Amino acid sequence: MVSEDQSKYSGSKKNGGKELGMVTPQDKPLKKMKFVSSAEKEPSSTTTISEDSKSGRGMSTMPRVVKRKLQKIKPVVEYNKRGKGCGPAHTEMQSYIGVLARSRVPLVDKKWADIPNDIKEQIWEAVDMAFVVGQGGKTSVLSSATKKWKDFKSTLTRHYIIPYINEREKLSQPPEVYKFIEKAEWDAFVASRLSKDFESVHSQHAQIREKLEYNHRLSRKGYAGLEDQLEETMPGVEIDRSTLWKKARQDKHGNIPDPKVAEKAKLIDELQKQVAEGSLSITGSNDVLTLALGPEHPGRVRGVGAGISPRQFFNLPRPQRVKFADQLKESVRIVLQEETKKMEARTKQLVEAEREHLLSQLSHLIPNFDPSMLKPKTSPCQNQGLQQSPKNPMSDKASCSGAEVRSLHLEDDTARNGEQQEQTKAGALDNQDEEKKEENKDEQKMGEKKDEGKKEEKKENKDEGKEEDTNVEEKKEEKQDEEHDEEGNEVVDYSNVEVPSSLQSLCGYVETTLKPQGKIMTFNIEKEVFGADRSTFVLHEDITQFSGMDEIGATVVAVYMRCLYDLLSEANMCSMVGFIDPAQVSANAGSLTDRSRIVASRLQKTDGEQIFMMPYNPGRHWVLLIVRAKRETVYFLDPLPGNRVVDEEGKNIVNSALKIYNSHIGRPGRKAPIWKTLPGTPKQPSSVECGYYVMRFMRDIIMDPSLEFEKKFAKGKDQAPYPQAAIDEVRKEWAEFVCLHMD
Repeated sequence: MVSEDQSKYSGSKKNGGKELGMVTPQDKPLKKMKFVSSAEKEPSSTTTISEDSKSGRGMSTMPRVVKRKLQKIKPVVEYNKRGKGCGPAHTEMQSYIGVLARSRVPLVDKKWADIPNDIKEQIWEAVDMAFVVGQGGKTSVLSSATKKWKDFKSTLTRHYIIPYINEREKLSQPPEVYKFIEKAEWDAFVASRLSKDFESVHSQHAQIREKLEYNHRLSRKGYAGLEDQLEETMPGVEIDRSTLWKKARQDKHGNIPDPKVAEKAKLIDELQKQVAEGSLSITGSNDVLTLALGPEHPGRVRGVGAGISPRQFFNLPRPQRVKFADQLKESVRIVLQEETKKMEARTKQLVEAEREHLLSQLSHLIPNFDPSMLKPKTSPCQNQGLQQSPKNPMSDKASCSGAEVRSLHLEDDTARNGEQQEQTKAGALDNQDEEKKEENKDEQKMGEKKDEGKKEEKKENKDEGKEEDTNVEEKKEEKQDEEHDEEGNEVVDYSNVEVPSSLQSLCGYVETTLKPQGKIMTFNIEKEVFGADRSTFVLHEDITQFSGMDEIGATVVAVYMRCLYDLLSEANMCSMVGFIDPAQVSANAGSLTDRSRIVASRLQKTDGEQIFMMPYNPGRHWVLLIVRAKRETVYFLDPLPGNRVVDEEGKNIVNSALKIYNSHIGRPGRKAPIWKTLPGTPKQPSSVECGYYVMRFMRDIIMDPSLEFEKKFAKGKDQAPYPQAAIDEVRKEWAEFVCLHMD
């Protein structure tokens, strides 16, 4: 409820430091609010709101809201990214809820749960007729009315009862400013506040209130209004909760009067500086505010306002019960890991001791033996702590073979000189030559013994033909192993595949310019493609592997998505299809929370039925996820044959992003999003084409303006592979787009 200290703001045209700017004959427009017309009529009960002229400040009755209701004009309440109301319309709605809570709820010494439901329905209907609250707004409106009703009773107790305990005659009539309170209700309320039971409760709450050290100065606008204000005054700056906490305790001149708060604000500034310099790392709930003030209280989050839980704000996983058997397995696993580490350390010690023994023997056998000759030489770039070649954050390769995937992370976007690679190779060759010379010396000494051993083996082997047959079989098995991967997928030979002419030109550019001069090709991907400006580069290895139909990484996929964006622009389909950067959501791209927020930020820009294509690589294979936020539906397209499902990490990323999106639009949403597997996609013939197939999936989808991909790929049986001409069409488009960036 709006207290007497706050009522001076209720009759003003300003809310939370912002001008409402109602467009009336006597007022000038300052800041516009969204309005919609309403066909509903105001019930007769609203005539109880007083519109009498006030002498002095008086009590706020919000007559302008009643006037707009009669004119059937409804302001639209806006919400921030966390689903909390903000803006002028929300501030005015809160004041109006306070008026209703004061005037319509009886002044009784009861809990809100004991108030009749018909009174609560009247409050909700009155607010719903005056404002466009949004889906799920009834709960928040009644929750706000609960708090304002309690605050109103607290204001009456602190300002109109406790100061006059020894002057009972002044408690015989209700306060003049609140004329709507009936005398019978007032007398009963005063009697309840003068009882001994209330005295003990009041003392207990007063002690709790004294423990609050860092009081804010936000008034009615709250943290949501403050964040909205800072986003306007500090564009382009990330507003974290430590900044909100500090700003909420400053006065209108930017000073912090409380010495304790000022000390904590200084500490926050120092921690933020360390984070900006990179000397301090923060993750999840262990952020700057937690480091400055200490751990969070259970179920609360400081600096963001009421109604936001830690699990919602920090995107924490829901706690799960763990069975005793699972706990026992985990304990055994930890013990085995520790024992394995001990064994590895012991083995390392034994290897070092054996090496020292071998070196001592060699020093006796070989005159002037230098042990440093066996140490590998380092290249000049390694001595200087440099990289041999630039590492691209979007160049992770992917194949479906089950082998370990190479993960490259961005350490320096500056391309290194190609000569360093040649020096490294030359140094490695020198080391190999020296090692071979030493091995030859040892072999000469042991030659006679080996010859004698071979003679004995030949004598024992009665049938020399068996030996030859065994060797032939072993060679056949080795060839078969080379032609199959770990999952049993046949590796197709693409050496005879015809390379598109544009890709041939690009390969020529690699051989004549990129490799000899140690250059790279840089791409600037505009904000409209992935939601933020993106800069990446293509190495000559990427082009060579792409031309040879080898496995490809996120760089190649992202560049083709930039190419597809041009096709969307030409077809005026940018409002229908959007893209999510594969390099920022796939494995090794960051924490699950960070990747979920990246996806959520893209979904927040959705327009109606817009879909978002999200190529995803969990570590060794490319798949395509299509997210339709409005329907809370995700489609899973996998080029590998068989009944496959998306991995849990990818599913958690998208599910969390949809929850954040629902919170942003003020929608409760489903308990769990709908996941649909589309098994009718063409299937890759071997283990390296997954990236090419995902690129072709995206092209096929956007080439159909009706976007009926669900029907197209919903067949229940595995489909034949794409013809090579279809894959070459994608390769040709990619090469033509990359050729535009050649010097």
